[in-house]
Amino acid sequence: MNNPILRIRPLGFQWATLDPFIFCVHHNDRFPKGNAQQGPAVSLNGRQKGSDFSGKDGWSMYHGDAIPGFPGHPHKGFETITVVRKGLVDHTDSMGASGRYGDGDVQWMTAGKGVQHAEMFPLVHEEKENPMELFQIWLNLPAKHKHADPHYIMFWKEKLPHAEYVSPNGAKVKAEIIAGDLWGVRALNPPPKSWAAESVNAVAIWIIHCPAGASFKLPAAAKGLNRGLYFYEGKQAKIADSEIGVGHAVDLLSESEILITSTGPDAAFLLLQGKPIAEPTIQYGPFVMNTEAEIQQAFAEYRKTQFGGWPWPKYEMVHEKSAGRFAKYADGKTEKPQ
Repeated sequence: MNNPILRIRPLGFQWATLDPFIFCVHHNDRFPKGNAQQGPAVSLNGRQKGSDFSGKDGWSMYHGDAIPGFPGHPHKGFETITVVRKGLVDHTDSMGASGRYGDGDVQWMTAGKGVQHAEMFPLVHEEKENPMELFQIWLNLPAKHKHADPHYIMFWKEKLPHAEYVSPNGAKVKAEIIAGDLWGVRALNPPPKSWAAESVNAVAIWIIHCPAGASFKLPAAAKGLNRGLYFYEGKQAKIADSEIGVGHAVDLLSESEILITSTGPDAAFLLLQGKPIAEPTIQYGPFVMNTEAEIQQAFAEYRKTQFGGWPWPKYEMVHEKSAGRFAKYADGKTEKPQ
């Protein structure tokens, strides 16, 4: 029988991904108590303000000046899927949409023909620390949808599907199903222009939590898919017949059923799977197109239109501290989790 493990790679800050995915990053910040402006209630001396990826004291400001996060910036030609495990994200964009989400919510945004958005991390708690953990995953768009109208949808944690697998030792392995089907549980519908919207593309995004000593099986899928398993929390796991340490990505044969066991403490995995789009991909920063000429055109469009401009008083926007989780869409519709 063929070894179902194709490759093992160490994880860095930016995780290498396989077509149809472009990029994945895991932010895990131990943010301190917040101040009245929802920024850190500590000195920022020693940080490179506006571009702080230092991890000093267990957290970074990223591109934020007074509030951590990513002030207004453009995207074109792909989708962002932001999975917030802990903490909050404040969203604003060039379409006039906005929102606050987190603590288990998922935002799926189609950048399409071009959008500006801000992703700020408000430190709403002044009396205690503000830990933040999130994944941001970039999913490519096929050429036919790279000029789709931009929009976003919310998967509120209250409605996000979960699946369970009972280990031979009786422990329950639990999974959050963001895309695809696992153990009889189906994900919510992705945006209509997404590569994930067509079931034949078998896009899957799962976060799997495996208790110490427990085992689970990844079911076999169609042949020819790209399947990457990211072991990001725990210590040691047995994947097929190989012992793997935490902090590694494992590329797997998609057509193989694979047994996985946490041989150390509780373990957590992110799985990204999909049929390759198999088109030329040219990336330049926040633009992902099919040719160099299209990249140049994207820059020209952005310089000319700013993808609709910025309808907010500042690029480092956060909402009122008392604001709950909400989504306000470009058409004016407002939604709150139930």
